Amino acid sequence: MDRLAPSSGIALDPVLRARLTALFDEGWEIWRRFDVEVRQREWHPFVPADYERMLQTLLPLRAPGRRFLEWGSGAGVITIMADLLGFEAYGIELDEGLVDTARGLAERHGSAARFQAGSLLPSGYRWRSPTADDRTGTIGEGESAYIGLGRPLDDFHLVYGYPWDGEEPLMLDLMRRYGDPGATLLLHGGGGTVEMFRGGRRVPPLVRT
Repeated sequence: MDRLAPSSGIALDPVLRARLTALFDEGWEIWRRFDVEVRQREWHPFVPADYERMLQTLLPLRAPGRRFLEWGSGAGVITIMADLLGFEAYGIELDEGLVDTARGLAERHGSAARFQAGSLLPSGYRWRSPTADDRTGTIGEGESAYIGLGRPLDDFHLVYGYPWDGEEPLMLDLMRRYGDPGATLLLHGGGGTVEMFRGGRRVPPLVRT
C-alpha cells in the first residue's frame, strides 16, 4: 500500500506519488523558513495542515469535473495537491505574499491550481453569531476574492478550511448561506483530524482511521 496514503486503501500511481512527495517536502521547507522569518518575529495565522491526512481525505472524493476551493490557502500545498489529484483547484489567501509563494510553488510543480488574494467572505456577508460575538477571528477583512476567481462559492463541490478556535461556526454559516447545498465542507480539526460536513451536518469520513 502507498506510504503516502496508508489509511485510504487507494494506491497512487508511482509518478504521482513522487510528485506529491516532492511537493510536500518543499511545502515543509517553505514553512520552516516562514516560521523563522515571519512567525518568530510577529504572530501570523498561517500554519501548515497535515498534508498526508488531507491526501487520505481527498483520494476517495475524486470524481471528474469536481471543483475544489481552499479557504486560507497559505503556501498553496493543499490546493496544488488537489489539482494534481485531478480536481479543478482554487485557493483564497488574504496575505498577498503567500499568494505569490503559492503561485511560484504551483509553477515549479507543474500545477494549474489558481490562487487569488482576498477575503474568503463573499461581498456583503456579515457574521451573526448565536452568542452575539460577531468577531471573525483570524479570517480578517479585505476585498472578496470570489470576484477575482470568477466563481461564486456555490460553484465549488468541495471546500476546505483550517479554522482557528471559534471559527468553525462561521465557516458552517458561510456554506449554509452561500455554498451549494450538495457541496462537502472539510474542516481541519485538532490532532490532524478532518471533519466532513454536508448540508451543515457532520457526516462520517470516507477514510479509515
